[in-house]
Amino acid sequence: MSIQTMALVGTGVMGMGIAQIAAQAGVNVLLFDARDGAAHTGKEKLKQTLDKLQAKGKLTEDDVKATLERLVVLDKLEQIKDADLVVEAIIENLEIKQTLFKQIEAVISPEAILVSNTSSLSVTALATACQHQGRVAGFHFFNPVPLMKIVEVIAGLVTDEHVIEELLDFAKRIGHLGVRTKDTPGFIVNHTGRAYSTEGLKILGEGVTTVSEIDRILRDGAGFRMGPLELFDLTALDVSHPVMESIYNQFYQEPRYRPHPLTRQMLTAGRVGRKVGHGFYQYVDGKKIDEAPLQSVPNITIFDKVWVATDLEQDADILKQYLNAQGIELDSAEDPANDSLCIVATYGEDATTTALRLGLNPEHVVAIDMITDFNRHRTLMPSLATSRHYKDQAHAIFAKDGTGVSVIAESVGFVAQRTLAMVINLACDIAQQQIATASDIDQAVKLGLGYPFGPLSWGDHLGAERILLILERMSAITLDPRYRPSPWLQRRAHLNLSLLHTA
Repeated sequence: MSIQTMALVGTGVMGMGIAQIAAQAGVNVLLFDARDGAAHTGKEKLKQTLDKLQAKGKLTEDDVKATLERLVVLDKLEQIKDADLVVEAIIENLEIKQTLFKQIEAVISPEAILVSNTSSLSVTALATACQHQGRVAGFHFFNPVPLMKIVEVIAGLVTDEHVIEELLDFAKRIGHLGVRTKDTPGFIVNHTGRAYSTEGLKILGEGVTTVSEIDRILRDGAGFRMGPLELFDLTALDVSHPVMESIYNQFYQEPRYRPHPLTRQMLTAGRVGRKVGHGFYQYVDGKKIDEAPLQSVPNITIFDKVWVATDLEQDADILKQYLNAQGIELDSAEDPANDSLCIVATYGEDATTTALRLGLNPEHVVAIDMITDFNRHRTLMPSLATSRHYKDQAHAIFAKDGTGVSVIAESVGFVAQRTLAMVINLACDIAQQQIATASDIDQAVKLGLGYPFGPLSWGDHLGAERILLILERMSAITLDPRYRPSPWLQRRAHLNLSLLHTA
């Protein structure tokens, strides 16, 4: 079967984005929306978008005309009867979607494919509303559809294989990468994204540091496009919190996906994010107005000797080169002198645990996170007992070259380590469960969430052994099962294989 005509039911932002890329690719698109006038409004807004693209030279006049001619607004649902593919893009509510699927199946041909753009609902459950369940699949796009070149192709428990193959081919035809995934909560992208969002909330809830510092460390240091808390403000908690709760409950309270009470409180209070002017930050005309500046650097010009201990030799080289370049005298003895500042580059631990493990005086110890880009941003973590003298010394030393420094309270795994480890570990677990192939997980998350690497490639870049060390230590200290390492990660780290390696 070759898809020549697509019907789009639900002409909101997502629906019209799907309609746009299909029509631009030469597909005839039937537009229907149960809301009076909504389909006409959707087409008119799309015309304005296409006109702007033409004005910028990205489309020709003929391109715009041809695309608009392929978009046909319908008055009644029954008029979709000749569609080869029907895409549902309405409200994320299982019962409402099931009712619509029954209505659609009553008018389309037995051979037509019926898909949902659902981001979190079970495709298998949606299909139960239909007599021909084998033709039902998920076809999940990301907003904005024309720019996010990825679509998850979700097979329900009884979806026919030819339907998945047809959708993968269709995705390619309309300029998107289709990635096959099993019908599990959150599929690939939203499933993996739980690690980033929930760990950011857990760090905030533990009082490790402020909203601004969490976002700054993960954005400027780790390389994420946005911090998790500013991302919540963008997506809005009235959308993201119910998804967190849904995925957590669908996985029968799996600790990896545990939401935080704070976002439920914020949702109750109506502080859902940028669109209402207040979330984790405040906004005026959509612009953030209260992100805190970098922490003030102590005014220190005379420094004590610095003794360095690291878990990885490569970190010792980086730190000693930096300290030498800044004119800081090193304490090179096997054990630190009584008046030396002790800088420890540790993984997975808090500063107290590292000090005790190495037999150091906790009053002199400041830990540094070396998992982030050392030349972009640095995170320091004193122990609970570290004196102000040594805290200020460390802060001043690592800010000497003008690089931003965040000083946080004690935490297992700092901020970036634990967040990156959770993202990578969850992707490993998704691969272990065979929800999708390792390469599809990597591509889907990179394109769907805008990460600088796919999560498995990121693990390879940082080193699987280092990620495993972080998780093992956090698990041992906290006894929290959310940090247990995936078997996929453990085996590949022990065998020195890529996290993308498959048998």
